Amino acid sequence: MDPILAVSGLTKTYASGLTALDHVDLTIGKGEIFALLGPNGAGKTTLISILCGIVKASGGSVRVAGFDIAADYRQARYRIGLVPQELSTDAFETVIDTVRFSRGLFGRKPDPAHIERTLRDLSLWEKRSSKIMALSGGMKRRVLIAKALAHEPEILFLDEPTAGVDVELRRDMWALVRRLRDGGTTIILTTHYIEEAEEMADRVGVILKGKLILVEDKATLMQKLGKRTLTVTLAEPLAAVPPSLAEWAPSLKNDGHELEYVFDAGSERTGIAGLLRAIGDAGIGYKDLNTQQSSLEDIFVGLLHGEGQAALATTAASGASA
Repeated sequence: MDPILAVSGLTKTYASGLTALDHVDLTIGKGEIFALLGPNGAGKTTLISILCGIVKASGGSVRVAGFDIAADYRQARYRIGLVPQELSTDAFETVIDTVRFSRGLFGRKPDPAHIERTLRDLSLWEKRSSKIMALSGGMKRRVLIAKALAHEPEILFLDEPTAGVDVELRRDMWALVRRLRDGGTTIILTTHYIEEAEEMADRVGVILKGKLILVEDKATLMQKLGKRTLTVTLAEPLAAVPPSLAEWAPSLKNDGHELEYVFDAGSERTGIAGLLRAIGDAGIGYKDLNTQQSSLEDIFVGLLHGEGQAALATTAASGASA
């Protein structure tokens, strides 16, 4: 199946000489939820703006459902819905009028049932006759989402959709995204909330200094770079790690009451059995054992500090030599 979005060699260099995007390649399948992660200034918003036809690229190409975003702008843009970071709506319009107007902008015939369903999904139906200026910040964010969905786009871009909003809206957003994906809509989101990517995304991309340094299936990424941590709750606290345990390089936590050992769950030998034997031989008693998987946030932080990139390079090298 052809991808719903195909990006090739995309670059953006501003007049100041700043390279915001550096030869980005990306393909996204229909019905996929793709999360783009990166620190402020990494190029997330620039990439989204080019993909939506708002900003012109310096080089490369973008195809949406087979249509070039530059050469076939109308056909490509018709298939896109965008929820921007900024709250930009006509303050004097009512909620329902501004959503209806957005649908009409894309040449869609009136569909009161779709508009009502969208507003109800976003808990806006009771506010449909209210003017935008009278709404709270969270409600205005909901209106932006409703506007983006008004013309029933095939791809929905969410640029930091839940930044600065309440927990209720964030929960509603997650539920709505899942329903849209179930209906075949492709979702591309940028976020600072790692838990959003971990909760919803099928694949994760990490962008840093304009380069897409990683695109990976979330489960595969967790398997490749995720570590597990064994926590041994000690019967008596230790002042220091005994030299006999140095081979495993464990660390003391919780004022010496816990011994923490990080291991690779995918490795043929995790080292756990040897460590536990060594603990017993050293006469150290323990009350409990617990293992925990690294979160996507742990992996993301590692990537930004170069740790994950080295692991990926090792994985790629071993795969090439196999």
